[in-house]
Amino acid sequence: MNAQARLALRWLLAASIAFVAAAAQAALPIEHWTTSNGARVYFVRADSIPMLDVRVDFDAGARLDPPGKTGLASLTASMLGRGIEEADETQLAERFARIGAQRGASAGDDRANASLRALVGERQADEAIGLLAAILARPTFPEAVLVRERQRIIQALREAETKPETIAQWTFDAMIYGSHPYGAHSTPETIASITRDDLVAFHRAHYGAGNAVVSMIGAIDRARAERIAERLVRDLPAGSGAGNVPEVKTLARAEERRIEHPATQSHILIGQPAIARGDPDFFPLLVGNYVLGGGGFVSRLYEEVREKRGLAYSVYSYFSPMLQPGPFTIGLQTKKEQTDVALGVVRETLDRFLADGPTEQELQAAKDNLIGGFALRIDSNAKIVDNLAVIGFYRLPLDYLDRWTDRVRAVTLAQVRDAFARVLDAKRMATVVVGAGASSR
Repeated sequence: MNAQARLALRWLLAASIAFVAAAAQAALPIEHWTTSNGARVYFVRADSIPMLDVRVDFDAGARLDPPGKTGLASLTASMLGRGIEEADETQLAERFARIGAQRGASAGDDRANASLRALVGERQADEAIGLLAAILARPTFPEAVLVRERQRIIQALREAETKPETIAQWTFDAMIYGSHPYGAHSTPETIASITRDDLVAFHRAHYGAGNAVVSMIGAIDRARAERIAERLVRDLPAGSGAGNVPEVKTLARAEERRIEHPATQSHILIGQPAIARGDPDFFPLLVGNYVLGGGGFVSRLYEEVREKRGLAYSVYSYFSPMLQPGPFTIGLQTKKEQTDVALGVVRETLDRFLADGPTEQELQAAKDNLIGGFALRIDSNAKIVDNLAVIGFYRLPLDYLDRWTDRVRAVTLAQVRDAFARVLDAKRMATVVVGAGASSR
């Protein structure tokens, strides 16, 4: 590369950095309203590219799966685009491809969603929105496709059941959540039991406008956004609400479970139920966890487990807030013969952090890194629409993203220590080890 090219590249990089930094500091003007039939809408106008990103979230996640039908929420979401009255699965795919639009759907523990990306031209966008509206309101759930999808999922589950990472995650979820739906997972048996009538009933109950959150970002004005939102939800079933879901219970005591596996390494997960979305401790926990295990190469767990002792290639910790208290998790993989040593180091590091918290220097470095990296959380329309969906579904403040860096900056040492003391208790954590059998101690 010659000098002129290098200079041009430096200018391009500098301009990109400046743009991202400016985007991070600028307010994100979220507009919010409710449709005529009760769906909540969150919209950001973005004229930089001629695209429209739309996502419709429903209170239709896996926590609402009926007993013995675990996997129904996920299968319902994946079957939405498999057919409507006027087009079968292949025809739908061809129509989306012809107008250059992309469609997706998925379901997690709390919510299910359908998404769309399309050009903002009147013809392309109108056809794409019309197709998505039909998929949401009038899916046919064709029996032949359901038979195929059930078999595909069953085969995938049978393969997953042999993998140590899957065994560890499923066991961990069951240990920390017990009989709560957050602790359940699909099995070949539960998937095989799901019928077309189950899909129809689940859709009718949970895909109503009153359960919907519409998120949009694109090069359109407010009036057009309102028309799009109304069209997306106007034909949805009434819906009967989420129903009763039991409260998450705290763990009464520590428990460790070891499962032998022929894998060369032990897969280890440690944790407990922690916080729900909107918890006032979220930002102190976010900053503190960056020091503990969320900061990658600069975290304490990484320093103690990998850098000093070489016990694992990677070790991490995170909080995953959900509608009800989601998990705090520490995870790592280590050689089987090092399992007990690695567990001891992790627990000692966690105990020390819970007792003392971060240092002033660690706290400042964590805040600087989180604030400096904030722009990467909103550097594309896809990421912004995902953030809008979180704000809308969990009813976070409209200025949540605008105030994010300020709230990180305001976190104090005392807040971190108090938050971790309130939320975590090392004497009531679950530990699962898949790989090494009984402790060698």
